[in-house]
Amino acid sequence: MIPKTFKEVIDLGDGREISIETGKLAKQAHGSVVVQSGKCMLLCTVVSNYKQSDVDFLPLTVDYREKFAAAGRYPGGFFKREARPSDGEVLTMRLVDRVLRPLFPKDYHAETQVMIQLMSHDEDVMPDAMAGLAASAAIQLSDFPFECAISEVRVGRVNGEFIINPSRTQLAESDIDMVIGASADSVMMVEGEMDEISEEEMTEAIKAAHEAIKVQCEAQIRLAEAFGKKPTREYEPEVEDAELEKKVHDLTYDKVYEVAKAGSSKHERSTAFDAIKEEVKGTFSEEDLEAFGDLISKYFYKAEKAAVRDLTLNEGLRLDGRKTTEIRPIWCETDYLPSVHGSSIFTRGETQALATVTLGTSREANQIDMPSYEGEETFYLHYNFPPFSTGEARPIRGTSRREVGHGNLAQRALKGMIPADCPYTVRVVSEILESNGSSSMATVCAGTMAIMDAGVKLKKPVSGIAMGLITDVESGKYAVLSDILGDEDHLGDMDFKVTGTADGITACQMDIKVKGLSYEILVKALHQARDGRLHILNHLTDTISEPREDVKDYAPKMVTTRIANEYIGALIGPGGKVIQELQKETGTTIVINEDPVTEEGVVEILGTGTEGINAVLAKIDSITFKPKVGESYKVKVIKMLDFGAVVEYLAAPGNEVLLHVSELAWERTENVSDVVNMGDEFEVKYFGIDSRTRKEKVSRKALLPKPEGYKERAPRNNDNKDRGSRDNRGRDNRNKDRKRD
Repeated sequence: MIPKTFKEVIDLGDGREISIETGKLAKQAHGSVVVQSGKCMLLCTVVSNYKQSDVDFLPLTVDYREKFAAAGRYPGGFFKREARPSDGEVLTMRLVDRVLRPLFPKDYHAETQVMIQLMSHDEDVMPDAMAGLAASAAIQLSDFPFECAISEVRVGRVNGEFIINPSRTQLAESDIDMVIGASADSVMMVEGEMDEISEEEMTEAIKAAHEAIKVQCEAQIRLAEAFGKKPTREYEPEVEDAELEKKVHDLTYDKVYEVAKAGSSKHERSTAFDAIKEEVKGTFSEEDLEAFGDLISKYFYKAEKAAVRDLTLNEGLRLDGRKTTEIRPIWCETDYLPSVHGSSIFTRGETQALATVTLGTSREANQIDMPSYEGEETFYLHYNFPPFSTGEARPIRGTSRREVGHGNLAQRALKGMIPADCPYTVRVVSEILESNGSSSMATVCAGTMAIMDAGVKLKKPVSGIAMGLITDVESGKYAVLSDILGDEDHLGDMDFKVTGTADGITACQMDIKVKGLSYEILVKALHQARDGRLHILNHLTDTISEPREDVKDYAPKMVTTRIANEYIGALIGPGGKVIQELQKETGTTIVINEDPVTEEGVVEILGTGTEGINAVLAKIDSITFKPKVGESYKVKVIKMLDFGAVVEYLAAPGNEVLLHVSELAWERTENVSDVVNMGDEFEVKYFGIDSRTRKEKVSRKALLPKPEGYKERAPRNNDNKDRGSRDNRGRDNRNKDRKRD
């Protein structure tokens, strides 16, 4: 018997709907829902242990996976089973995690797992836009201590109209691609890319998304009430001691305030704060430290945070002595690495990124193979964050989610400025060598310079900046911080990164930690970010003002040409023989793709020397050479025969044609060698296909003047009435004789 189900339907306003259903699947989970739009179905389950973990943070795991069966496909590779998550899945996990995590109580430390699975795919529905809705809806059906319902939507803009959760086809026409996460009251997360839009346009897009999110939050609440809202579970809260907190605050606040006001470097400041902490701990007995050591550390950090925030709000000063709008000192350099195709160093304060660019053919494109999307990227960026960049020693266990996310943000910031006709596949790698605040934005800046250093014709340079916000709800004071430090990221109320050209925003990422942030403050922060962006952009363009005229001498040159579909096989040769030998002889890389629209062959030739590239182009010209009727061509004799000479077109080596002995000269020619010899070069006229021989006909004599007194030979008379044809030869008479017998 099918169990009773509960369902809510959300109208997207344009004929599309999203349904949320529960009661049928995964009933042993603490909460489970199926979210469906069209044929796209997501199953989300949530479970949280009832016992608190022995850690001082929330061990929350958000896992998003796309099943290949959902799209009727097999996983690629040798093992036909889904394995490690793709970058696309990791990015969706991060989008959901960043909205959920702040809504759990700070003292809730139970192991919690949110699992979202794509079970059925629809080409017209992008599933990642519904992952946040699915996660929140499942939590609403659980007994977790969770503050309020949230949701996430993607917003696009086509022809000036905002579209909620656009299809991939609509997104291709959109100048905005943003995912917004919010509760009914507050926007909490923004991430996306744009086509150089203004700060006001970005704010309008966020507002449009927030209105749609409010409707989705209401649907979740109705579903939970219909299903039966569970009472919130009780859990063992952290021990608090108001008297101890006040003591630690009194011992800490003023000293931290003075260190923070001194404007020291990261290392000096960290050493000073550690010394204050040890001094505070020294005022307690060993018994107290053993009993309350964790609480003392917690209250110390709380007092430290309060002192640093108050310094900024009261005096407009920051940990390193800067004012709120001040950018740290910047220095840049390009062409630093002697053997790479393009390189740059960007250093801002205590953050440093070294970027490299590698140029390749379409064969080096990044292949994307997900159940919800198959394609390739001819521009992609990888970001590496080694532990030494922060002065730490820790194990390296593969690429972290953070590295995937930061690299994707920088890639989205830059990819719109790569020309559509760029012949290369471009790979940018950012190595973070120092980090104290926004290494992802340093990656954008270093990437811009490295791309221009490589000779890629970047449309416009792009810069990026990380901003912060400190607010005091009671007093109404707030401070927007330009170019934040790592410490300011942790203690602030908003961390937002904005990238763009001089003309508009190309990408953003925001995590808003304060409730009810006004759009007025958001717009002010975005405009302050623009000022900082332009300041940084000036440093980039002072270092390298425009892309280099050409690629480096040791970098590969790329030439792209097109050939008719009928010649692709000839260029490849049997078993690839022709193209392989050509690559070996010329020292080039040749890639042939078929244009899906015109069905032409698109030939990419990559080589470090122009001689090799020109040799390949000459070979292609030779293979695709088609003489025109009535035109004259210079040829060379390459073979002598009794009945003529084989000649080769000098403009197309390898293209041969027979010059018949009768076309050598107007006079009768007994021996071919009487007129031409091996290696002779002369011109011939092309007559096309001879109607009698069905072979190509060329003539030398047609370009020579007729001798004086020359008489044309009389044409053959094929009238069988006058003389028997060669095929009859009196056979008709023989047949008559046979009949008489």
